[in-house]
Amino acid sequence: MFELGWIILAAPLLAFLVVGLFGRWFKEYCGWVVVGSFVAAFAVSLLLLVTGLQGGMIGGTFETQHAPLVVWVPGVDVDPGPNVTLQGEIAFRMQFDNLSLVMLTLVSFLAILIATYSVGYMAHEEGKPRFFAEIALFVTGMLGTVSADNFLQLLIFWEIMGLCSYLLIGFWYHKPEAASAAKKAFMVTRIGDLLFLVGVIAIFAIFGTFEFEKIREEMPALGLAGSVTPELLGLLALLLFGGAVGKSAQFPLHFWLPDAMEGPTPVSALIHAATMVKAGVFLVAKSFLFLVPTYPHEYLPDPSVAGHVIEYLVPWNAILVVAAIGGFTAIFAASMALAHYDIKRVLAYSTISQLAYMILGLGAGAWLMAHAGGDPQTAGYTAALFHLMNHAFFKALLFLAAGSVIHAVHTNDMRSMGGLRKHLPWTYRTMLIGSLALAGIPPLSGFWSKDEILAVTFENGASHPGFYLLYVFGILTAFMTAFYSFRLIFMTFHGEYRGAHPEKLHESPWVMVGPLVVLMGFSVLSGILPFFTNGWGNLVFYGHPHAEFPTEPFTHVTTLVLAVISILAAVGGVVLAYLVYDKRRIPAAVFTATESRRGMHTALLNRYYIDPAADRVGRDGYLWIARGLDWLDRKVVDGAVNGLAWLGEATARASDWFDRTYIDGVVNRVSLDTIRGSLTLRRIQTGRVQNYGGMIAIGMALLILAVFIAKVVAPLFGGG
Repeated sequence: MFELGWIILAAPLLAFLVVGLFGRWFKEYCGWVVVGSFVAAFAVSLLLLVTGLQGGMIGGTFETQHAPLVVWVPGVDVDPGPNVTLQGEIAFRMQFDNLSLVMLTLVSFLAILIATYSVGYMAHEEGKPRFFAEIALFVTGMLGTVSADNFLQLLIFWEIMGLCSYLLIGFWYHKPEAASAAKKAFMVTRIGDLLFLVGVIAIFAIFGTFEFEKIREEMPALGLAGSVTPELLGLLALLLFGGAVGKSAQFPLHFWLPDAMEGPTPVSALIHAATMVKAGVFLVAKSFLFLVPTYPHEYLPDPSVAGHVIEYLVPWNAILVVAAIGGFTAIFAASMALAHYDIKRVLAYSTISQLAYMILGLGAGAWLMAHAGGDPQTAGYTAALFHLMNHAFFKALLFLAAGSVIHAVHTNDMRSMGGLRKHLPWTYRTMLIGSLALAGIPPLSGFWSKDEILAVTFENGASHPGFYLLYVFGILTAFMTAFYSFRLIFMTFHGEYRGAHPEKLHESPWVMVGPLVVLMGFSVLSGILPFFTNGWGNLVFYGHPHAEFPTEPFTHVTTLVLAVISILAAVGGVVLAYLVYDKRRIPAAVFTATESRRGMHTALLNRYYIDPAADRVGRDGYLWIARGLDWLDRKVVDGAVNGLAWLGEATARASDWFDRTYIDGVVNRVSLDTIRGSLTLRRIQTGRVQNYGGMIAIGMALLILAVFIAKVVAPLFGGG
């Protein structure tokens, strides 16, 4: 059955080719072609998910399956026996484990809803074939990322998503703001991607493979040999985390995501709700190989430790970095959402904050799991990925609902809205449910996963006090989240309409409202899925499954108190927003009543001035690098070239002097002596027979004398 998995990637990829090459001839239907490809991908994903559930996904008895795609680099057979072992092979395969099957189903399902919504939203836009072709390739990248069998394959599909995000954010490229936002997103995420690339190269250099399973198998032996140390694993984890920081817009690479709202709203929904920014969270989850190294499940030297944490290899500092970045970014981004008036930017800062919750959950979960040692606790890992799924539903709902509002009022500014619940009743109802889920109000989905993340963070405080501070950050973030969520609701839908042309206001068509209603249902129901699996940790886990009924933790006093604190923080935020922006019993001007408050409000509106600072660092940094390279070129490169030229010239001059003085001197001397000799000898050639006869006579006399000396005189002396 799993050999059919290639269809999940092939269907949207084929739609990309068909719509991209031939879409101009069926512009009005290219959106439905893409929707159909997503339906095919979802159908196969759902079929494989059901097969996996029947095969024991719940409870952890399901064995990971693969679907081969292509062998890129053939390996060398190092074992000629019956067990063929290929060294250095790089093969692309689709991996189907619990997490990937859930993610494939989630991504393809959301893609159907968002693409269907896009058919209505983009109905009157030019360039529909280009838009839907890019959407199809974007979703292909998402599906390929969550089903990758190895880090290199993950990186390739990761970059496909990066390219498509650039193209889609800049879809309205004739707008300078959109073109600038696209370039900004592309350049900032490249920083993280470079770290990711270095990490992938380092992984292959150390382990000789990119594959997740083989890395886990090699870990114990390399650790015992000293080839792998906690410091090295920490470095690998942080290099991969650098990629996650860029893609998931975490501090300090967070500032590209709010500007990415310049793209069409369906693009924003795909980026925030499906896998684009959540790919960073997914990568951190895959990095648990290095954050929490464990013995493989079939560890032959000692089967009793299979699945246990290799404690002497745990990179504790790297785990703290991950958790700290998540905790700080959560409250940092939430604070900026408090003051902004652009409805999509508020949701963008909300996404950054909620992604940070997930990063915090993974960091806290890694710490808890590593400390558990022989009996690893998967609570934080499970909670973070549960929040990923819940957030996907209610954030897709919120963005698409915001698009419905913008479609009606033709502005993003909430100050020009108000009173829209009378004109857009379905949009209001769905967005209200999405905001309640985002705020973490029980029993909606956001409460269950967010509360578990906060509980795990607090639990870690007993072993490291820093987690208590991160827990406080999390509670303050919960309060801020509820406040800005309902500030958005009250400014947009309550009160009187403050914009122009109220007579033109109307609800969006059902092709747009229908996906909102479906997403509203999942924003309510996704939180109760763990009730059917005996806990989410019994379905999605790292190492061993953890079966626990969702209400069981609340039987403990500490957990119950933490839940009450979380609920009170959320309710407090809602009530404050109600008093300020609906009932107006507290004037909004109170937030800017003093000089210090006005300064803080201005700082929030200007994003703590990080954007100008980042622009300046980028501009001045590039200028400094350019000047340095110019100096290097002029002084070092040109100096070396000029030095070689001078040396060549000096050598040529010396060679010329030697040639003229010695070579030419010798040649000229031989020539001169030859001439002189010839002049002397020519005197003998007189043409007189008498002279020639005399010369012959003299020659004969000399010859006779020589013979006489040799034959007569010499023997006399020799004999004497």
